[in-house]
Amino acid sequence: MADPDVELLAAALRRDSADLNLYARVLTENLADSLPPGAVRVGRRRSVADRLAGRAGTVAELHVALGDQRLALRTDRGRVTGEILHEVRGIVLSRRPVALDEWIDLMARSLADAAASNARARAAVERFLT
Repeated sequence: MADPDVELLAAALRRDSADLNLYARVLTENLADSLPPGAVRVGRRRSVADRLAGRAGTVAELHVALGDQRLALRTDRGRVTGEILHEVRGIVLSRRPVALDEWIDLMARSLADAAASNARARAAVERFLT
């Protein structure tokens, strides 16, 4: 990864990599301009207390669709695990578990590619980095 923008973005994504709730918020709110509409899907786990209090619950999984590739993060017994899925027309053709560092690098590269081709996406990534 020689591109300094990608390295900065990856470093920013690594800051709180174990907190899936934070990742969901960053990707759905702060970087929404750099991703196509509906690209980020958040799955939540709601306890009875969450339901009674009207809370959304905690984030259990996060899916980011980038073309025919989908990046997924899940919590598994308190650990965050990554997965890369190859998907065509809604059908998953392959799944590959990856380490969190590899997931972050791929996400940073994909966001940087989106920012390179779209001025609005570039502005969103720059806001995230500052």
